[in-house]
Amino acid sequence: MKVRTYNGIYRESWNSRIAFPLGGMGAGMLCLGGGGGLSQVSLRNYPDLPNEPYVYSAVCIKSDEGSSIARVLEGPIARWKLFGYHQKDVDPGHYLRHYGLPRFKNSAFTSRFPFATVRLQDDKLPIEAEITGWSPFAPLHADDSSLPAAALEYTFTNRSDKPLELVYSFHAKNFMASHEDTGEVLAAPNGFILHQPAAKDRPWEQGAFCAAVDDQRCKVNYAWFRGGWFDSQTMAWHAVEAGEMPSNPPITEGKPSPGASLYVPIALAPGERQTVKLMLSWFVPETDYRYGDSELPAEEPCTHKPWYAGRYENVQAVASDWARRYDELYALSKQFSDCYYDTTLPAEVMEASSANLSILKSPTVLRQTDGRLWSWEGVNETTGSCHGSCTHVWNYAQALPHLFPAESRALRATEVNECQDEHGHQNFRTPLPIRPAAHNFHAAADGQLGGIMNTYREWRISGDSAWLKQLWPKVKQSLRFCIESWDPRHRGVLEEPHHNTYDIEFWGANGMCTSLYLGALKAASRMAEHLGESAAFYETLYESGRDIMENQLFNGEYYEQHIQWEGLREQSPLTMASININYSPEAVQLFKEEGPKYQYGKGCLSDGVIGAWIAEMCGLGEILDRNQVRSHLLSVFKYNFRKDLTGHANLQRSGFAVGEEGGLLLCTWPHGGQLKLPFVYSNEVWTGIEYQVASHLMLLGCVEEGLEIVRTCRDRYDGTIRNPYDECECGHWYARAMASYGLIQGMTGIRYDAPERTLYVSPSIGGDFRSFLSTSSGYGTVGVRGGEPFFEPVYGEVQIDRFVYTMEK
Repeated sequence: MKVRTYNGIYRESWNSRIAFPLGGMGAGMLCLGGGGGLSQVSLRNYPDLPNEPYVYSAVCIKSDEGSSIARVLEGPIARWKLFGYHQKDVDPGHYLRHYGLPRFKNSAFTSRFPFATVRLQDDKLPIEAEITGWSPFAPLHADDSSLPAAALEYTFTNRSDKPLELVYSFHAKNFMASHEDTGEVLAAPNGFILHQPAAKDRPWEQGAFCAAVDDQRCKVNYAWFRGGWFDSQTMAWHAVEAGEMPSNPPITEGKPSPGASLYVPIALAPGERQTVKLMLSWFVPETDYRYGDSELPAEEPCTHKPWYAGRYENVQAVASDWARRYDELYALSKQFSDCYYDTTLPAEVMEASSANLSILKSPTVLRQTDGRLWSWEGVNETTGSCHGSCTHVWNYAQALPHLFPAESRALRATEVNECQDEHGHQNFRTPLPIRPAAHNFHAAADGQLGGIMNTYREWRISGDSAWLKQLWPKVKQSLRFCIESWDPRHRGVLEEPHHNTYDIEFWGANGMCTSLYLGALKAASRMAEHLGESAAFYETLYESGRDIMENQLFNGEYYEQHIQWEGLREQSPLTMASININYSPEAVQLFKEEGPKYQYGKGCLSDGVIGAWIAEMCGLGEILDRNQVRSHLLSVFKYNFRKDLTGHANLQRSGFAVGEEGGLLLCTWPHGGQLKLPFVYSNEVWTGIEYQVASHLMLLGCVEEGLEIVRTCRDRYDGTIRNPYDECECGHWYARAMASYGLIQGMTGIRYDAPERTLYVSPSIGGDFRSFLSTSSGYGTVGVRGGEPFFEPVYGEVQIDRFVYTMEK
């Protein structure tokens, strides 16, 4: 039986589902497939995952005898694509695809984010071809990492003993056109532009896509043959097969050109390699997108505009800047990539942490003209999934605050400004464009409390005390709301019904949300002390809540929920407004027997001590008894982790993990007590929670248990059934999966504290090691060498006055 190597090569069956996102943060995406083709082209500021337009690169190999061999620069088509798979505007026969064109026999895919490489090989051909796809991505360079641009570098090697004449070509139907008669093909230096002009009453339909090369020998056919049926594609392929390089000017009369092609001649001596750089860019400056409820008048004309529309005038400006700065941006991106992978950490950890950085390049993330990020939880095929940088989902995501700390601080500011009212109530979903939110639903307890801890984290990462001082009054207001809304008796635990990431309300004290509450109280205490204010109230609540958690909610193995619905300020679950609760007559009867719907009671919850994990990620340290927390996590591993789900009954969303696959269940009831209707999603497997638990286990010295969870998760995303670069939950590229970045801290215990100028190193692995560290002022390689901690700067400057090196107990 063949075994796939983590963070290694995807080939054969493992190469069938790969779609590697290229593009900038919030700028749109196109994906490089495992065979070298482009798919899921989503350039119009929304997801368009079925969109696989008629676009391909090809090579013609000429012989001395005047014959030629032509191949599409792709490997075999994945068999699942051949029939019956839904594609945009295409019947099951896919007659607008290029699937029937000859191609290379074999392809192999590797990635070193943000770079991906496809190697093409065919014994019948005298050349080998390699495609490197990338788009700019560099920590601390948010603007450079947000360009609407991508590159495909095609490298050809002559493996024969004779000189070869090649013609590289790139071909594209005008997929930007909203209708075949409305688009146009425009000229560009060494390339072409597929353009859709703006309609008078529909400005959001305008858009442009530019393809160009860095070779002055380039010839461009702006005028594809116009005709019916397959005429245009047939004539374009005739030119490829013959090794021709037709050069026709843009069409100015009659029906517009259906598409365009560019050609580059290449002469290769025996053993020689040459590279053609295909630079892609796009520009869609307007949208009709407006999401979320706002306090502003509904009639106000307010729609999303992407960040790049505030920087560039048109696609020509984008393409010019992309070409001018190509080498600089390549070097920045390569510098980061080389440093990130200069590590001795296990391959499965690096695979999980790097693969999910793709989320930042996916349509999950938008960026508006003022530079602020706004995000979905994930994306559906053609729409976003669950709007508004949802706080209780993005709480888990650890990549952004370390790689782009300024943008993470902006999220915190949005939470306490536009999303918070004068009472401290936060709308956990930010409207788009970002503007004052309405307050017509429950606050999310886990999201709001996590935001307080995250404010502490951003301060410790940045060292920006002025920023903290500015936000502190609103942060205090937020915590005051949490206390009075969910802990009005000031016991230090959340008793009143509180909304959370499971889209329901928990009734009564529980380990999950109370641990977040304790973390928020501890964070507030530290911030108050720094700003010269009394922290006594927060500390008193913290100590009381910790005592209840450790002595009442801990059952000897793990933390439980004490379900409570009587004696509270909220009168009854039957009358409380919520999402899809629906207390039908039969549900009322069940309530009389078991209490409120959707609780977990005596269950072992994988998220049951998440507040302690976020506290560690934020630099707060331990907020609960260490041995109890370790016991809880080991219980989660013992009871909730399954190597095989064949016997598991899941009436909910089973596609995340099913059958012989393994995974970490959200909750189990190992000692009985399961309610007939436990909390929604309880039988599911979510990668973000798998990584959260794995990282936390590692922090506490349980490395092998954590790695086993990571390996099992990544075995589901091995390229055979699911895309390794697209971990799903409620949508593709789901933000919670960026909890995987926390695996690095989980294994190494590395954390840089900017106010203290201190580097903490507390590894759970023995001996020497190397790993990646990114701070608000620079990044580099950190680890232990010869038993001593070290830091080697690669970019920027990180001021370290002292190391604190301890080994996991």
